[in-house]
Parts: sequence; structure tokens; C-alpha cells
Amino acid sequence: MRIQVRRTGGFAGIERSAEVDTAGLAGADAEAWRALAERVLADGSAAPPAGVPDGFGYRITVDGRTVYAADPRLTEEQRELVSRVLKEGA
Repeated sequence: MRIQVRRTGGFAGIERSAEVDTAGLAGADAEAWRALAERVLADGSAAPPAGVPDGFGYRITVDGRTVYAADPRLTEEQRELVSRVLKEGA
């Protein structure tokens, strides 16, 4: 499973993106990524939602399926996935 996150906006307007490919991960870790990604896809918006001034907007793509989210209305799962991908992605 390929998970991509693109973050835009913020005070400085700096774009950041990262990607994680779970294909090489062990069973339980890969399953945790898959379950989290599926919850994020279910809660995401098909179009970029309205954000707040200086807030971040996110484009989250999982195996070709894209959803959008924005601060400050990220779900707990969206926040966790975004944080993990931006931290661990290359």
C-alpha cells in the first residue's frame, strides 16, 4: 500500500510531502497502516474543505484514492496518519 501526504498552507506557506510504502513491512505493522489508512479514506472529503487562515490543508492519497482534510477539523485518525507519514516518509 502506498500512502502519500501533501501538506500546504500554514503561516509560511511552505509545502511538504512524503510517502510511505507498506509493501516491505511486517504483517502486524502493515496491517496497522492499512487499517488507519482505510479509516482516513472513509472520513476524508472528496474536495478540499475550507480551512482557516494560516491553517494547513492536506491531500491524502492511498493507492490512487485521494481525500482532503484541513486544520482545525482533522479527525484523530487523519492527524495520526499525516503525522506518521510526514515523519517516516521519504
